Amino acid sequence: MKKLLYVTFIGLAFACGNSNNQPAQSDSTTIQADTQATTGNFGDEITPDSAISIEEMKTQMGDKKEMTVKVTAPVGAVCQKKGCWMELTAADGSTMRVTFKDYGFFVPKDATGKTATILGVAKVEETSVADLQEYAKDDGKSKEEIAAINTPKKELVFEASGVILQ
Repeated sequence: MKKLLYVTFIGLAFACGNSNNQPAQSDSTTIQADTQATTGNFGDEITPDSAISIEEMKTQMGDKKEMTVKVTAPVGAVCQKKGCWMELTAADGSTMRVTFKDYGFFVPKDATGKTATILGVAKVEETSVADLQEYAKDDGKSKEEIAAINTPKKELVFEASGVILQ
């Protein structure tokens, strides 16, 4: 019995020692590489085929409250704290805020100006004053600009499960 316990203990010590050294190092390298990438896939892996413009999406949505769709548009702004949201710019200059499903991934903070293809759910929602002020703060707006936000906004928003930045 003592031999069995001794062998088990040695085996566990060896297994724990191995898993604490190698995989942790390669995992952190992978995470670091992902957060430093400025182009590529983020979140679920998607392809750019069948993506439509924001204008086409608005037309297809019509009076619907939400719609699953793949969209391509230029990135107009990105959260400068973590990359936890971005705004895509339509051809008419309007913007659509994009958040990421379950806060499960972020995009690079320097993604502004790149082209994004996103897959997820477009929704018409009312964004609260508190959320609008937080977005303005994350975007580096001045205290005066943030304080001037005092009414909620009904807007088209998007929750992406996958993003390609080009």
